[in-house]
Amino acid sequence: MTTEALMRFRGVRGGTTVDENTLDAIIDATRELLEVLVEANGIVEDDVASVIFTTTSDLNAVYPARAARDMGWTRTALMGCCEIDVPNGIPMCIRVLIHWNTTKTLNEIQHVYIRGAISLRPDRYYPDNKIVLNGGSEQ
Repeated sequence: MTTEALMRFRGVRGGTTVDENTLDAIIDATRELLEVLVEANGIVEDDVASVIFTTTSDLNAVYPARAARDMGWTRTALMGCCEIDVPNGIPMCIRVLIHWNTTKTLNEIQHVYIRGAISLRPDRYYPDNKIVLNGGSEQ
């Protein structure tokens, strides 16, 4: 019997919000979210199969996927979609779903919700959900 960890196809989710519908606001917020997801989960582009970005209908200044391209994710399949317009939904919200190959179990995956998106998943609020970053110190 081998002790090697089994590689599995997993998904990790995150969300954030912006204060204005501008290129800079959308790219900066998306980059921040991606950087936290990458650091919290040890994600590298070579293991990423695809990334789906969604935005609420009030965000159209730029595709959030551009933030991933700007980070150097040039070989990964990226797609942008518009969320359905749910009454009383969170405005100016960007969500991401990263599909990647990993040895992590479902319990080890760190989903991240920041800024105004914390109300989507208060149990996943960053940094109070004790995601371990920066060499093992809790934030």
